Amino acid sequence: MRIIRAPSIGTAHELVVKMVLEKGWVLATEDREATIEFDEIAMRVEHPYTEPMVSPHSRFSRKFMDQYAHDLLEGTAAVFEYDYHDRLFNWGPPLLGEGNEIHIDQIEYIIRKLAASPVSRRALAITWNPSIDEQLDDCPCLQLVQCLVREDHLSMKVVFRSNDMLTAAGANMFALVHLQNYIAGKLGLPCGYYTHISLVPHIYYKRDVNDLEPFCGRGQYIKPIQEVCQICGKCRTYDSPGSNQSG
Repeated sequence: MRIIRAPSIGTAHELVVKMVLEKGWVLATEDREATIEFDEIAMRVEHPYTEPMVSPHSRFSRKFMDQYAHDLLEGTAAVFEYDYHDRLFNWGPPLLGEGNEIHIDQIEYIIRKLAASPVSRRALAITWNPSIDEQLDDCPCLQLVQCLVREDHLSMKVVFRSNDMLTAAGANMFALVHLQNYIAGKLGLPCGYYTHISLVPHIYYKRDVNDLEPFCGRGQYIKPIQEVCQICGKCRTYDSPGSNQSG
């Protein structure tokens, strides 16, 4: 596992994009989408409310990020195959227990668990619902959220089975850090570190080609693998096959 330590989640976003684009390999997904994939990565930010929380290279504005975080915490009227608010705050439907629909507020459980036992390692929430997700084409990437109280701070660790590092990861981190802050506030604690683990980090380098150049800086910040540069075509990062020198 590769580990990235960063002073902010915005900087972590930039560093993980760089790692995947420079060290990854080409893979076509089961949906026939072209990706650059890489080994599992853990990003750790000791003080997750440090700015920049949003990379200036991201396609998404701070206003968009604020709304995304709001929707995670409060829910949204928009209809999706799934959404993280319901999976965390209302896990269960359409599962039945004793003839009734199951509704589990996992975030309330985390708060209650840590209030009762601050040293607990059991304060976690899951998103996967086999009765639903085995049938979905678009199933949850976020799988697990664990909260810990250590040294009088509320820390959070999250695990993604798969994570689009170019366009999605920045928003994911921003919203989940706000969830961390919400839980910390309920417990009367400051936020501790935030750890974001992606088991299969990837970038859709053809689909999101227009989002590459702001991170890459035409080879100034990142020197991607050759396949990425050939698709992007906004600069001559490679003089010839096998070369990785700017032209």
